[in-house]
Amino acid sequence: MTRVQVLYFASLRDAAGIAQEAVDTDAENLAALYEDLRARHGFVLPRERLRVAVDGAFATWGDPPRAETEIAFIPPVSGG
Repeated sequence: MTRVQVLYFASLRDAAGIAQEAVDTDAENLAALYEDLRARHGFVLPRERLRVAVDGAFATWGDPPRAETEIAFIPPVSGG
């Protein structure tokens, strides 16, 4: 089991009802972690529409979650 800190932004934060949480995971990669969290919180966005970052740097979905890191799931944001 790996403990990570997960940050949610925009619509993900709204759906989860929180901006961040500590998560214990046995997901093999960041894609599987997102799918686990998607099922838990009811996220409607598929991961293909998101970016993922680890400790402030963009990462790839195939990267494994590493203990004590901060993982951010970043949805598309519209602005004007």
